[in-house]
Amino acid sequence: MVETYKIVTGKYHELTSPTLTKVCTYVTRGNDLRLQKARSKYDLRKYNFTNRVVNTWNSLPNWVVRANTTNTFKTRLDKYWENQDIIYNFQSQLERTGSRSEILC
Repeated sequence: MVETYKIVTGKYHELTSPTLTKVCTYVTRGNDLRLQKARSKYDLRKYNFTNRVVNTWNSLPNWVVRANTTNTFKTRLDKYWENQDIIYNFQSQLERTGSRSEILC
């Protein structure tokens, strides 16, 4: 998630970082920096970094995603994930990772 935060907020140079497409959404749930999951036919693209992180990133609340610095983001992310089962059981589901129909910018 830290790498995703750095990519979305522009901490990396645009030419060296992977492309993550932002979504214009009119839904009041979720965060302001929601990402679009790319459709893919083959497993090679399905399990790529840019597709794997989208559901988890979109499930984060706005107060976590809108951190000013990377260290603040890490602290807020730890606080948010503190009581979730995902830390100890990697096969468990994160809360609020359902998909919604969204409009692409």
